[in-house]
Amino acid sequence: MSTVENRGLDRRRFLLQLSAAAGLASVGMTGLVRSARAAQPINFYAWSAGVDTVKRELAAFQKESGLTVNYNNLPYAQYREAMVTKFVGQAPIDMLWVSDAWLPEWADAGWLAPIDAYPRLMAYNADVVDFCTESTRYKGHQYGMTYYTDYMGFFYDADKLAKAGIAAPPTTWDELVAQSLKIKAAGLSDYPLMVSMARESWLIEFMSAMVFSHGGRFVDDNGHAVMDDPTHGAVAALQWLTDAVNKHKILSPACVELGELNGMKAVASGNHAFALLPRYRIEALNDPQQSHVAGHIKQALIPAGPKGSQTTVAWMRMHAMSASAGQDKQRGANAARLIEAFGGKFDGQYAFQKAMFLDTGTAFGVKPLFKDPEIRAAYEKYGDFAMFEKQQEQARRKDVIARWFGDWDEVNGTAWQSALLGRSSVADALKHSAQSWTSLSKQA
Repeated sequence: MSTVENRGLDRRRFLLQLSAAAGLASVGMTGLVRSARAAQPINFYAWSAGVDTVKRELAAFQKESGLTVNYNNLPYAQYREAMVTKFVGQAPIDMLWVSDAWLPEWADAGWLAPIDAYPRLMAYNADVVDFCTESTRYKGHQYGMTYYTDYMGFFYDADKLAKAGIAAPPTTWDELVAQSLKIKAAGLSDYPLMVSMARESWLIEFMSAMVFSHGGRFVDDNGHAVMDDPTHGAVAALQWLTDAVNKHKILSPACVELGELNGMKAVASGNHAFALLPRYRIEALNDPQQSHVAGHIKQALIPAGPKGSQTTVAWMRMHAMSASAGQDKQRGANAARLIEAFGGKFDGQYAFQKAMFLDTGTAFGVKPLFKDPEIRAAYEKYGDFAMFEKQQEQARRKDVIARWFGDWDEVNGTAWQSALLGRSSVADALKHSAQSWTSLSKQA
């Protein structure tokens, strides 16, 4: 799942729908006491992921707490717009799932309550991967607890590398070019590299992984565009991709039409030796029922650019509390109990995140689960667990999440594709992208 799937309404339409901003939670709670009770149920909204797992965990929570939960799930494709409509219509919502990409808009609209007021929830931050905690924060407040996270991974077909006489996967993007040309010359693949660059919600993840690994960023710490500055990595990343398509011919020009899912299927069909894909795809790629190259796909750290590192991009989803629940002491306390049960520990363990991983392969954002032998054993049936953890330690959140992200992303995606197809220079493409960011931020 990408952080920006189904952006739905753009910023202008979004702002037209805003209701009067709800007040933020102001009632503190020193403990999520077991004796809390309320006549009304907890209204919980989620998208349709791991439904059976969610229901099973909810049953355990309701039995233990004595509270009732109204569980509602919606298809992800419709979730964002449906929730906007519910917020505007003041529908009863207590706990909900939120993408990191929507946090600035929903927080500024007054639809979410910070959970800073609940010290017991804040205590879990010590166990959480840093980029996950950072992704829940906005304007000095924390708005949720992680339920799911993952990152863009780098994969290779060990069998193709062996046949080409390559002993180890590349550690730099320049090495990847050399290895791809060798594989191509051996007739093992027409286009050894697969990177999906189609205009879909995954595109910002692919671009961010390239930029970060080249030591770059799109914006600086103050939110100012630096994507067009040759010293900040984005220029080098786009130039590398453009050369891969037009100069080295190791990446197909059709990459601009290839979505993430079809890209994964192309790798599973044995068409490529290297690929950027969401980390969780390794399970399907090594499943004989889904892949012709099962058993040959390995993960390596993402290659580094000349001035970069093996850093990739991560995304995160969170359990959050509605502003209306935060304004009511009892509703807030009950919602916080459910947030803890799903985002923190329940019955002494990170039960929900562990269950989601074992049932659906959904990755977790809490460090203790990397020491869980059951999780390790499950993962090592199809992947290298140590590499999974090692790359996650070098992942970082996107730097472009803002209220105007959706509008800018449309312009930026078009700019990158234009350069890849030779319709504009790399410099002109990123200059256009930077100008769009600056203009939209000023409008906001």
